[in-house]
Amino acid sequence: MRLKVALRHAFADFTLDATFEAPPGITVLFGRSGSGKTTIVNAVAGLLTPDAGRIAAGDWVLLDTERGTRLPPHRRRLGYIFQEGRLFPHLTVRQNLTYGAWFAPKDAPREDMGKVVDLLGIGHLLERRPGALSGGEKQRIAIGRALLSAPRLILADEPLAALDEARKSEILPYFERLRDEVSVPILYVSHSASEVARLATSVVALEGGRIVAQGTAAEVLGDPAVLPAGAREAGALLIATVVSHHHDGLTELDAGGAPLFLPRIALAPGTVVRVRIAAHDVILSRTRPEGLSALNILSGTVKEVRPGEGPGAIVALDTYAGRLLARITRRSADALGLGPGVAAHAIVKTVSVAPTDIGGGIRRAAPVSPNEPGR
Repeated sequence: MRLKVALRHAFADFTLDATFEAPPGITVLFGRSGSGKTTIVNAVAGLLTPDAGRIAAGDWVLLDTERGTRLPPHRRRLGYIFQEGRLFPHLTVRQNLTYGAWFAPKDAPREDMGKVVDLLGIGHLLERRPGALSGGEKQRIAIGRALLSAPRLILADEPLAALDEARKSEILPYFERLRDEVSVPILYVSHSASEVARLATSVVALEGGRIVAQGTAAEVLGDPAVLPAGAREAGALLIATVVSHHHDGLTELDAGGAPLFLPRIALAPGTVVRVRIAAHDVILSRTRPEGLSALNILSGTVKEVRPGEGPGAIVALDTYAGRLLARITRRSADALGLGPGVAAHAIVKTVSVAPTDIGGGIRRAAPVSPNEPGR
């Protein structure tokens, strides 16, 4: 089931005008604060009625302003995951998980409680109360509650924003499993390029209420003209396969036939992974360098050099491993004679890739729910 959204809404100092489709998996609404992400989610949830628009998934219409259709929020069958868990403190985890199901239609396709508990690894928490849970555990319960409410859609509004880095690392793998194993579309709001790289099936990049790019995570993050989170957050996404784990603590990946070494990744050989390479961690050379400590040297051809407003520039380099971005000074770009078609080599330090920038690649397993919601 694909979600189709077309919205237009004017505020006093801001106008949202956005049209996009969200397939099964995670569609990330990506951009800075004030770009229109939460306005879109609120319109889908029924918390905002836009000036004009249509929101539908197949023949299920949530909103059609032209025809006067507007389902109230409680009839939209949405699972909503907020920045904070918002669990009922007087209920056990089990009771919080099943709360949303009370309001779903009796004949609605439902997720199996046991499978959801296993998916999120929360079996040992079922009889506890929220006050005894960590922030990461509370978010896992909130995810489970959304799944068990028999939703046709899931909305996640910056669900990791309130967590520290350790808790984010704990929760990200569960969202990866949701992306791969749940059959309903998920709209996920974020301003983090790392979250986009790890999670997105598709990306809708927003600036000032307008869509500036949409496509796969690799396509959007690899476009030097699209930097909705700013140049400091620029970075491209590579898809690679785990080859082997070496005795010195490094994992070797195959990235389009090119070897890529990273600190040990706890995944079996043959596993497909996503690796975000930050643009500020890439150094360029016209000749293949020798005598460096860096293990990762990827050869390619310059696709584009895009100067910034200051002294910097973003260079897009197409390699066998995929598109890389490098953030360098314009002076360096001029000194190297970089331009479209010029051969160059990208140097990436092994230890510069953060663990949060490495995640499982999309795999399509059988969905948790035996029936696609809405049928």
